[in-house]
Amino acid sequence: MEELAKNKNKKNNKVGKFIVLLIIIIFIILGKSYYNKQFLAVNAANPEEILVEIPKGSTSTKISNILFEKGLIKNKSIFKIAIKNKEAGNKLKAGNYVLNTGMDVYEIIDELTKGSKNENVERFTIPEGYEIRQIADKLSEQGLVDKNRFLELVSDKSYFQDKHLFLEELEEGQSLEGFLFPSTYEIYIGSTEEEIINKMLNQFSEVYEKEIKNNMGKFDLSLNELVTLASIIEREAKLDEERELISAVFHNRLNQGMLLQSCATVQYVLGERKEVLSDRDIQIESDFNTYIHQGLPPHPIAAPGEKSLIAALNPANVDYLYFRTKEDGTGGHTFSRTYDEHLKANPKK
Repeated sequence: MEELAKNKNKKNNKVGKFIVLLIIIIFIILGKSYYNKQFLAVNAANPEEILVEIPKGSTSTKISNILFEKGLIKNKSIFKIAIKNKEAGNKLKAGNYVLNTGMDVYEIIDELTKGSKNENVERFTIPEGYEIRQIADKLSEQGLVDKNRFLELVSDKSYFQDKHLFLEELEEGQSLEGFLFPSTYEIYIGSTEEEIINKMLNQFSEVYEKEIKNNMGKFDLSLNELVTLASIIEREAKLDEERELISAVFHNRLNQGMLLQSCATVQYVLGERKEVLSDRDIQIESDFNTYIHQGLPPHPIAAPGEKSLIAALNPANVDYLYFRTKEDGTGGHTFSRTYDEHLKANPKK
């Protein structure tokens, strides 16, 4: 019996060791498979072309970060390993590239060592605070779009809702005012109006996913309302350090049921940016006139940049209800808690 028990234990030990060895082998195989897959294209079945800028002086770490953020590689560490494998560490060149998600890691490295070719690429910049009409004018003047076609497409979110799910949160028939993200873009010469608009919406989507989506619960505001508030902040703020203060003023007014009384909303109605509004201007009948209508306007009045979007979500912890321009050439404002303080802050009185 004792001998049988010993033999059984030996057999069990052998089985146990075999199982452990098998598990190790499986892990090695799976690990090697995973490792090898990291070198492959992100999406070979349905490749998408992406414009990439590699700044001068970029290290391999910087380049891998850029490519990963653009969705062109699966793993930053693997990309750096591939650079070492190809001995290309000092051969990667700065410039603007047209890469695609169907390229594997080594193909991307080959392109970056050849250098960029920009003959078929054109650049345009949309400043923060631009309205759709200004965007259309600028792109039209550069010969990049047919103005009427562009304005038709941006007049209704339904044209782009299938590709950009955040647009589902907007009202039916709402325009893209405020959602064409202000930035510098590079496009193929001959790109369609749809392609240009999609690129700008993609940029908004990136900021939305990074800065907005997970913070929407901080305030009882819809996405449209938040971007509308950010657009007003964008048009009112001249100094970055004041964005959160201006945000606080508007948040405080909304919470207290006060009129926002933003000159920027009236300028949107007028279609011009008058430095000084008349009494007649601020009485103009429009849902966008926050001097006579409570709450936020129906939709954004301009394209807010990332800093204004962040400020709309992060108002300063102050009880200011008023602000006015200092008129000292700095673009700064004087902030006040009471109307009496506000009047005293008027440099002309």
